[in-house]
Amino acid sequence: MNSRKPMTCPICKKPASWEGNHWRPFCSERCQLIDLGAWASEEYRVPGQSLLVTPSELDDPEDQQ
Repeated sequence: MNSRKPMTCPICKKPASWEGNHWRPFCSERCQLIDLGAWASEEYRVPGQSLLVTPSELDDPEDQQ
C-alpha cells in the first residue's frame, strides 16, 4: 500500500520521483528555481481580498467602522 502514483514535474512535465528527491514536487533544481521566479515576479497570485489600505482610508478611521 506504500506505492505512490507517478508524478510529473509541474514546470516541465517530465516524470519526477518523490522518494529521495530534494526538489520535490519538481524534477530538478532548475524547475524549482523557475517556479520560485514566477512567484517572485507575481506571475502566480493567491486569490483573495486585497489587504492594501488606500490613503483615503487612513484619513478618517471612523468611516471604516
